[in-house]
Amino acid sequence: MGKALDGVRILDFTHVQSGPTCTQLLAWFGADVIKVERPGEGDITRGQLRDIPDVDSLYFTMLNHNKRSITLDAKNARGKKVLEALVKHCDVLVENFAPGVLDRMGFGWERIHQLNPRMIVASVKGFGPGPYEECKVYENVAQCAGGSASTTGFRDGPPLVTGAQIGDSGTGLHLALGIVTALYQRVRTGRGQKVLCAMQDGVLNLARVKLRDQQRLKHGPLTEYSQYGENIPFGDATPRAGNDSGGGQPGWIVKCKGWETDPNAYIYFITQAPVWEAICDLIGKPEWKTDPDYATPPARLPRLRYIFDTIEEWTKTMSKFEVMDKCNAHDIPVGPILSMRELAEEPSLRTTGTVVEVDHPGRGKYLTVGNPVKLSDSPADVRRSPLLGEHTDEVLRKVLGYSDKDVAEIKASGAITAPEKPAKAA
Repeated sequence: MGKALDGVRILDFTHVQSGPTCTQLLAWFGADVIKVERPGEGDITRGQLRDIPDVDSLYFTMLNHNKRSITLDAKNARGKKVLEALVKHCDVLVENFAPGVLDRMGFGWERIHQLNPRMIVASVKGFGPGPYEECKVYENVAQCAGGSASTTGFRDGPPLVTGAQIGDSGTGLHLALGIVTALYQRVRTGRGQKVLCAMQDGVLNLARVKLRDQQRLKHGPLTEYSQYGENIPFGDATPRAGNDSGGGQPGWIVKCKGWETDPNAYIYFITQAPVWEAICDLIGKPEWKTDPDYATPPARLPRLRYIFDTIEEWTKTMSKFEVMDKCNAHDIPVGPILSMRELAEEPSLRTTGTVVEVDHPGRGKYLTVGNPVKLSDSPADVRRSPLLGEHTDEVLRKVLGYSDKDVAEIKASGAITAPEKPAKAA
């Protein structure tokens, strides 16, 4: 059947995380992603957080699978001609430069559209148009500016960022959807267009339930928040809610057997109303089923802390997986706190391709995430990330049709450098 995005060619001017997340996803779906990197340097993450000297870091390799890499000096006159040819031969240009960089390179929207009216130009920026659009934004800045941090953590503590990269990777996922949508519209119109994803916007979209709660505050306290049951007044903004579920069903993280030495011996437990009677039986409190102080959700609200303390006394007698087995038998929703080690070693995730082992010429075998989106007719394989400039000659000859003489002249001009040679695996 081929891949879903076979025939789509992406000119990838992205670096670090947000843009590479987007282009890697498109590459997994079959797009030909040509990553343009600076000669001799490449994406800055090649050298960031290295664990093996002189080998591309895991930061880079885990964000740039299935791509081709070319080196190109766009400030060089001959390099600029190569870039013009690439614009003509590609469908999408993706970039996450600071605002105005493409214009200063001589490749603003008007120039690109003149070269290729079908070109889609997709951009990640920190903020959208407005007073902050020139500001630099990184992952945690986006989480703070997008409303996530102010609503994360415990109410008696400071705001917290989350370990999930919702600012960078989350925005990259949004951008990938925007690109595919623009490609679909181009089928009808024949024209390219601009696609913009601001990191602040992406984080706010992922934190929308907190914006929901902000509006509900105008009409009274948020009754599903544990602070309501504890008679703690609400302020004028959506508060931090610890481990409250946020979905209207009280939930909390409780300890399991081994918590004294294992920082992840915990489970998330939801006291969902339809299974309350089963919960009472499991934890040895059958009398709570008819006790007016516990029988209904409103009656339980002021007693949630005691309820979860009681549940915890039960869960501490078992491992988190034993608790999960007992609860799932009664459709009680629980979720074990899984460490990265446990996820890395989980066989089912290897089977589904969610976690993949890849062989790299410099570092040997390593684990990475696979495509989280599974298509039945377009299975995604995960190929290693490219070495710096590894495909420069290949792209010049096979994509742009340059002759050996042309390639030699381009090299002589200094517009490109020789491809990197693989280091031996450590």
